[in-house]
Amino acid sequence: MNKHNVLLTGLALTLSTSAWADFTASPEEARGIAKEAYLYGFPVVEMYKTLYAQAVDTKGPNFKAPFNQIGNTAKAFTAKDTAIITPNADTPYSFVWMDLRAEPLVLTLPPIEEHRYYSVQLIDLYTQNFAYLGTRSTGNNGGHFMIAGPNWQGQQPLNIDRLLRSETNIAYALYRTQLFDGKDLAKVNQIQKGYKVETLSHYDKHKAPPAAPKIAWPKPVPGMTDNPDLFRYLNFMLSFAPTQDVEKDLLGRFAKIGIEAGKPFNVSTLTADQRKALEDGIADGKAEFAEFKKTKVDTHEVTSGEFFGTRDHLKGNYLYRYAGANMGIFGNSAEEANYIGYFVDKDGQPVDASKHDYTLHFDKGALPPADAFWSLTMYDGKNKLLYANPLNRYLINSRMLPDLKLDSDGGLTLYVQNKAPAKALQSNWLPAPNGPFYGVLRLYLPKPEVTNGQWQMPLLTPVNQQNQ
Repeated sequence: MNKHNVLLTGLALTLSTSAWADFTASPEEARGIAKEAYLYGFPVVEMYKTLYAQAVDTKGPNFKAPFNQIGNTAKAFTAKDTAIITPNADTPYSFVWMDLRAEPLVLTLPPIEEHRYYSVQLIDLYTQNFAYLGTRSTGNNGGHFMIAGPNWQGQQPLNIDRLLRSETNIAYALYRTQLFDGKDLAKVNQIQKGYKVETLSHYDKHKAPPAAPKIAWPKPVPGMTDNPDLFRYLNFMLSFAPTQDVEKDLLGRFAKIGIEAGKPFNVSTLTADQRKALEDGIADGKAEFAEFKKTKVDTHEVTSGEFFGTRDHLKGNYLYRYAGANMGIFGNSAEEANYIGYFVDKDGQPVDASKHDYTLHFDKGALPPADAFWSLTMYDGKNKLLYANPLNRYLINSRMLPDLKLDSDGGLTLYVQNKAPAKALQSNWLPAPNGPFYGVLRLYLPKPEVTNGQWQMPLLTPVNQQNQ
């Protein structure tokens, strides 16, 4: 049975022959391999959940468009949007899930005004950002850009501005178009209508190649990224990702516990010892991340810019790739945006608005340095989504500065709390849930003083303590 036939039969089928014929690892060895495979595979499977919601589940609330078509959201994300954790609400999104097996796609971008930021983030199935289009990378003049899969051998048309290669046959184009304010939605919608996606054969008016085999997409199940079910979906996704030379040895180890591109992986065929070994390995991976987050991320010793980028940028650090997918999947590469996570206060304590009110103070002349814009967004710590609040205010950003109240010395203080502050301060209030939360400060097109450490981020300061 070849790879495509495996896909066509549907991954969820229980085959008569054991899916564990190749399980050769001892329980001790399997535990170590499972830890590696969990950290490696979590981003891939987490990405699959978004793929299925946006491009496969046509009747679901988060469906955007079929493969190789663009879906536009002519509004900013709200608390009702649940397909992507830690989303931003500054840049209405457009989405293209790209099936590059048969032929490349051509993305056409319209010219837009110079002062508006926009980008197209190109992401492979490993969640690696393999290229960008837009303000920073290609400018605001628009153009025609071809995205090709790993096996395409054709010739680039002369009127294509740039050819970009994905190392996986399924990839994601995530568009962000800056929204200035509520009155600007119509303009953003007009820009989005200018985004065009077509196959290469349609673009250059040639006969289309034979269609790629139809795919039987396995339906996501609850908890699929928390238990050995993850490896079933990982095998499926790896079918679209030719093995890279640098990972041959790693995937060879994974094969010892049944992880192999396109092969069935049926948890029910595990022995009790095998299942426990895999579960323990997954628990080990989670524990390593929890310690890493506490000691390196929350203390800002390691920044988000290290979690997102190309394969070369990540240098095989699968813990970093996991961290990015766990805390804010599809984050931008460092040169495109800088992310500062507020998970703890200035004393290193987890932030919780049921226990404290908080302030975030910027000295005069020390606002976040960004060539495009900056934004502080609030998230519910329990579900990692935007926090529903009476003001429908999910963020405070640099476009709002004329409406914010400055301190007497010219600085800026933001009030991060569950209940409204005094009326005179409410313009600067970022509502927080009555419990754990986190904030993300995004700087789009960050200036050099961010990366070289010249600009120092302020810390959340607890103002009062309740329920003692």
